[in-house]
Amino acid sequence: MSKIYYKSPKEIELIRESSILVAKTLAEVAKVIGPGVTTKKLNDVAETYIKDNGAIPAFLNYNGFPYSLCISPNEQVVHGFPGDYVIKEGDLISVDCGVIKNKFFGDSAYTFSIGEISVEQQKLIDVTQECLKRAIDKAVVGSRIGDIGYAVQSLAEDNGFGVVRELVGHGVGVQLHEKPEVPNYGRKGVGMKLEEGMVIAIEPMINAGTANVKFWSDGWTVTSRDNRPSAHFEHTVAIKRGKADVLSTFSYIEEVLKEKR
Repeated sequence: MSKIYYKSPKEIELIRESSILVAKTLAEVAKVIGPGVTTKKLNDVAETYIKDNGAIPAFLNYNGFPYSLCISPNEQVVHGFPGDYVIKEGDLISVDCGVIKNKFFGDSAYTFSIGEISVEQQKLIDVTQECLKRAIDKAVVGSRIGDIGYAVQSLAEDNGFGVVRELVGHGVGVQLHEKPEVPNYGRKGVGMKLEEGMVIAIEPMINAGTANVKFWSDGWTVTSRDNRPSAHFEHTVAIKRGKADVLSTFSYIEEVLKEKR
């Protein structure tokens, strides 16, 4: 899709419905994630839940991707394959999920901390979440794409972290990846002007060390070049006047994690 597809209020509500299902799927993952669990188990839980709720896993077979979740432990940035990896205390596990319901996509990601983590890991989690929040604050009519990227880049780099450049956010709607691209770096006042009817996925991908990444031979998995940890948080957002409309939510995940403590 080479041009912007502007959504009607009705279509935005359908994207919200898909995005809420993504949120609830990630909450199902939150219920089972922990030491001793394989990443394949998380994938299976999510796939079953999505299908049981009358939707399609958006990632499954997308350009040949063989799973319903992207699960990326520790130094993996994004697009990791679920498999035999056994989750352990001190891991950071980034989980990215998408669904198709009523022909519209929803997309969101959350990085889970497993048990006790280091001070550096906690700072990385906190800063990446704050990057997402500040970026969403800029996702309003009249702002520009560069304002979103600058919000992420400035906070991450001020804290000594690396902002991944090879991978970006994107439009969401009748396709998983639409125009415009939404980089996590940029300059204020530069780039496409944001308008009512745009729906975008904002997804900071922040590395504890270098911004540079490696692409694995599987064609999907991306890791930090220095093998230091990475974090990834993502929301699907509708551009509005004054304040962005966040269509996905972390509230279901946070409720589960609070109960598990």
